Amino acid sequence: MALALLFAGQGAQKVGMGRSLCEGSAAARALYDEANAVLGWDLKKLSFEGPEADLTQTKSCQPALFVHGLALLAALREAGKPGAGEPAYALGLSLGEVTAYCAAGVFDFATGLRIVAERGRLMQQACEQTTGGMAAIIGEDRAKVQELCRDFDIEAANFNAPGQIIVSGEKSKVAAAVAAAKDRGIKKVMPLNVAGAYHSRLMEPARAAFAAFLEGVTFSAPRFTVFTNTTGQAVHEPAAIKAALVKQVVSSVLWEDCMRAASAAGANEFWELGPGGVLSGLARRTEKSWNVKSFSELADLTAA
Repeated sequence: MALALLFAGQGAQKVGMGRSLCEGSAAARALYDEANAVLGWDLKKLSFEGPEADLTQTKSCQPALFVHGLALLAALREAGKPGAGEPAYALGLSLGEVTAYCAAGVFDFATGLRIVAERGRLMQQACEQTTGGMAAIIGEDRAKVQELCRDFDIEAANFNAPGQIIVSGEKSKVAAAVAAAKDRGIKKVMPLNVAGAYHSRLMEPARAAFAAFLEGVTFSAPRFTVFTNTTGQAVHEPAAIKAALVKQVVSSVLWEDCMRAASAAGANEFWELGPGGVLSGLARRTEKSWNVKSFSELADLTAA
């Protein structure tokens, strides 16, 4: 088995995530306890009890998803799940890319959590300083969506799967693009309920400050292959990984490309570590033959 770990991105969070892991796995519980100590606020309580409005905030959900993903991996290893100890590949959607690097040993858990907390704080700040929006375009090819983006001065934020592309930019420009889409023969466009224009130039203040923050953080070479959202390809050198994490804040998430690259490299089993099964759904939409399992809570570990 050549296993690839998949880590969830912002939007997958839900109140209650991680509670059963914490109750049933000493390894997962230790990570949640360490997270509370590192952050100086009660991530455990917010993840398990909400309220949802607080958990949904960028500065909160990014650390919550990071810890949840790594707690799942720790619980799988603690349970002796074959493959969990030495996966061949890891990749993550947006925020999940940071989780993937941590799983691969690019930095330790506490360092990774500080990186994620700062990334979330800066992105939330950028959301509050701008008026951004996003929309999902379903069933269209990349060229048609990129043409729409050019004409309305917005950006393609996510290439998630064939026929699922997210666009991002100033709220009024996104609204204009949504309104014009039908006349261009684009049948399904859905405005998204988000706090800002992620993975667009409106995140530039966050990118610049995040770059400055990461200057003081030491990265190591990954123990196994990790793919970056910025190119959809594997990245190996610590300096290249750091540059990719900075660029990713304002650049398109090439998730479909990452998945295809992992498969081409030899991955023949994918484990999604995160709530909601979002990445499993995207994988099935991309290539039905892929072997994908989704792990979210303690029961998933024992059932699989």
